[in-house]
Amino acid sequence: MSAKSQHNNILYAILGFAAAVAIVALIGFFALGRDPELIQGQVEVSEYRVSSKVPGRILEIRVKEGDFVKVGDTLAILDAPEVRAKMEQAQSAENAAAALELKARNGAREEQIRGAFNVLQQAKAGLEIAEKSYQRIQRLYDEGVVSAQKRDEVYANFKAMEAQCKAAESQYDMARNGARQEDKLAAAAQVGRAKGAVQEVNSYIHETVQIAQMEGEVTDIFPKVGELVGTGSPIMSVAVMSDLWGTFNVREDQLNGMEVGKTFKAFVPAFNKEIEMKVYYLKDMGSYAVWKATKANGEYDLKTFEVKARPTEAFEGLRPGMSLIIK
Repeated sequence: MSAKSQHNNILYAILGFAAAVAIVALIGFFALGRDPELIQGQVEVSEYRVSSKVPGRILEIRVKEGDFVKVGDTLAILDAPEVRAKMEQAQSAENAAAALELKARNGAREEQIRGAFNVLQQAKAGLEIAEKSYQRIQRLYDEGVVSAQKRDEVYANFKAMEAQCKAAESQYDMARNGARQEDKLAAAAQVGRAKGAVQEVNSYIHETVQIAQMEGEVTDIFPKVGELVGTGSPIMSVAVMSDLWGTFNVREDQLNGMEVGKTFKAFVPAFNKEIEMKVYYLKDMGSYAVWKATKANGEYDLKTFEVKARPTEAFEGLRPGMSLIIK
């Protein structure tokens, strides 16, 4: 056998072996298939932070992390002496406004009314005498006994006494009627303003006792007893365990069957079980999120979407942070 024939035989053997390997690989690929792609998400939960409208010092914390609280349970108590001082000021202002309003409503005192009445009676008596004097002088003037000047002087005194009587009558009426209607309304408005200030301070006092607004589990407590907290500073976080959902980041070519309202199965490794979940939220994650570039293959870019789904049935023991797997 020539060297050339031997070389060709070796080449054919190599090509045959390569072809056999390729055929076996193809058979294995189509027979076994590729492993399914996995989408991993996690369980999340609604949380609310407990905070106060007023600054104060933590006097007492009634719960600890991991406790389950119900609506109305006391969580923490703050000490705010400044608020108590403001309450005393507001109550004093309310009392003063109420006294002024009572004074305006009741009018003058009984002694003032009696005094005005006596002045009126005195003025009436003086008017009566001045009127009689004028009538006598007028008759004498008609008979030519007294001069016109004397008659005019007596007439002027009569008119002065008449005006004085009317003034005394007005003072008596004013004493009986009390303050003007406008003054009464202004005094009532001052009382309403003072009551509003008291209510405002009361709301601040209520803020010194923090209560649970929704039932849930205490997850974090931030300050210690004796520490100062500012306005709006978080005191603790409460997880609303009844509001659990799963969050997944899904490439758009994997969204088939994950439209809003559709259900799917998710595997929970913590319990080695599957749960059924229903999609309620679907939104792209924006240009800052992960993209899968395929333009190098002459195709297109694949964008990532955030998918949120809730369990269709309550699942005992499901906790935030647990993994969820979708095949």
